[in-house]
Amino acid sequence: MSQFTAPLTGSLALAALALLAGCSTSQQAENTTAPADRSAALGAQSSSTAAAGPVQSKGGITLTPYGDSPKFPTAQLQLNSPVGGSTIPGPVQFSYSLSNFQLTKMTGSEHAEQMANSMKGQHIHLIVDDQPYTAHYDTKFAEPIADGQHVILSFLSRSYHESLKQRSAYDLRTITVGKPMASATDSVAMKFDTKAPTLFYSRPKDTYSGKDAKKIMLDFYLVNTTLAPDGNKVRATINGNEFMLDNWLPYMMEGLPAGQATIKLELVDSSGSLIPGPFNTVTRTITVAP
Repeated sequence: MSQFTAPLTGSLALAALALLAGCSTSQQAENTTAPADRSAALGAQSSSTAAAGPVQSKGGITLTPYGDSPKFPTAQLQLNSPVGGSTIPGPVQFSYSLSNFQLTKMTGSEHAEQMANSMKGQHIHLIVDDQPYTAHYDTKFAEPIADGQHVILSFLSRSYHESLKQRSAYDLRTITVGKPMASATDSVAMKFDTKAPTLFYSRPKDTYSGKDAKKIMLDFYLVNTTLAPDGNKVRATINGNEFMLDNWLPYMMEGLPAGQATIKLELVDSSGSLIPGPFNTVTRTITVAP
């Protein structure tokens, strides 16, 4: 062992110094890679790992599932009022308690740059019956809701409108506003089973233009069910092109042509039959601007 610890002399010492200098230069070059090169490398890595399942393409439209958004596993949402099953006057006063999730904070993710992103930050999505959601950035607010019985879904959302999908991040209940009215909406709410498998449409909505039109997120909310290749699925029909989704994830839509786009979502069983439920089939139209 002593032969390896003896002082280096002569040509052997010079060779060792040259080797150390080469290693040092190589390490320095690796650590000082241009920021643009690092960004490109990270971008390539991100692109290759973004898909969380099979990528589907039909009719010029590509649908890519992704699951790399920041996780908030301990986030909790609690709706304190209105109380489920209660009858209250309008406008309805909503009050929530949150933990381990910050409203108005920008979600730290590259998706905030890739897709439509709220400059107001993280928020609560409120869906009344099967109507388009409203976004709220405070735990207390008033919402005008028509008289009658209604199904109320609340869930936490990242700044780019992607929902948090764990059980602690949503609340589902029914309420009555004002006096019950004999209408189609009331009959739906009266028969609604909060324990039945249900699909709620969330995104996309309204108009997308510029860079926001290149990658448009498809996101929906499920309660009392899961998706699986051999189980329940969501059938998404986009501009007449049918996609079967067997994983509850957000999906990135690319290739939507300029103009109006029609998106239909259906919650179906393993045989492709529609699962009964008032909201388990929904059709929405969005605008894709040039």
